[in-house]
This record gives sequence, C-alpha cells and structure tokens, in this order.
Amino acid sequence: MIYEIEYNSERPKLIIPEYGRHIQKMVDHAISIDDKEERNKVAKSIIAVMGNLNPHLRDVLDFQHKLWDQLFIISDFKLDVDSPYTIPLREELQAHPPSLEYPQNFPKYRFYGNNIKRMVDVANSWEDGEMKEGLVLTIANHMKKCFLNWNKDTVEDDVIFNHLFELSEGKLNLKESDEKLLDTMTILKNKKSYGSKKTYKKNYSTNKNRPKKRY
Repeated sequence: MIYEIEYNSERPKLIIPEYGRHIQKMVDHAISIDDKEERNKVAKSIIAVMGNLNPHLRDVLDFQHKLWDQLFIISDFKLDVDSPYTIPLREELQAHPPSLEYPQNFPKYRFYGNNIKRMVDVANSWEDGEMKEGLVLTIANHMKKCFLNWNKDTVEDDVIFNHLFELSEGKLNLKESDEKLLDTMTILKNKKSYGSKKTYKKNYSTNKNRPKKRY
C-alpha cells in the first residue's frame, strides 16, 4: 500500500492559524454546499465549535459578533450565509490606519524639550497678572535647570531671558525686569540631592562583643 503523506508546506495557507486546519476545512466545506439553508446550519455549527475552542472569551463583550467576523475572514469572504451581525468588508479590514502626527521638536533649543514650549504657549494664553508672572518665572527657572543639564558649567540669567523671549515670540519679556533666577549652585545642589542614593552600612560587632558558644 502506498500512503500519501500530506506536508504542511504543501497545504493551503491558514488564514487564522489559531483555529487550526480542521476549522479551515469545515469552512471550506461550508462554502462548497449549494443549499443556502444547509450552509446556514453548517455555519452555526462551526460557530459553536469555534466558541468551544475559546471558552475564556465567553465573558468578553460581543463574543459571538467576533466569531462571526472571524468565520467570514477564514472563508476569505466567500461564505454566503445569513449572519446575525453586519458582514465585514475586505476593504475595511485591509485599510491602513491613518498615520500618526508625531510632535516636532523645537529645532533651535532642543535641550529645553517640548514641555517648555507647551508651558510657554499656556503662559501666552493667560491674562496679565500675578499668576502669569509667577508662571513665567517658574518657566524661566525650569529653563535654567534644563540648560544646566545640557551644559553643567554655568549660564547667565540674560541668556535664559533671551531664549524665553524668542520661544514666546516676544510675548514673554523678562530682559528688562529685575527678576533673579535661582542660583546655579542651588540648582545643581538640589539635582544632586534628589539623584543621590543613600547607602547603609551594616554594623558588624567585633569578636569581643559576640556571645561565646556553649557546647
């Protein structure tokens, strides 16, 4: 006797491999049935088997809807049966999602980051007053901190004020004010204190203080 061995490499490609080749063959058989009423019965039986293969999904919302959609996908949208749900379209499933718009970094002063630019935009939208003055001063101090992260030497307040004036398109002007930003040493000291880790040393007692063993 000659046995014909069927290799997976010679078999048709599975559309949804998670369901296995038996489900694929059942769907292919349903497509070949001429009687529509009989096809509907077979399709419901296939849905029942697919549900039994995924008992952990029974509590998922619209579980049956998902099974029917997968049935049409496995059939390559060739199965003509009456579905209790809207039949999915090939074009909708194969459509590419719209590309995401990534935020653009400020090209000139990247070391400040995007958050600084957002804070500057928020400050521009506020009305003049003490709250806006406090926010602008906070932004300037944070800009100085970011600048020192990039250049750990030092930076004058006038440099920060000029950058703030440029980032705000001339709307936030501290160049002619008497405001003073945090001292460079204070910023670096606070950064070091937050970034440092405490180390604890175990105190081992000397041999003299250890209790002697009694046998």
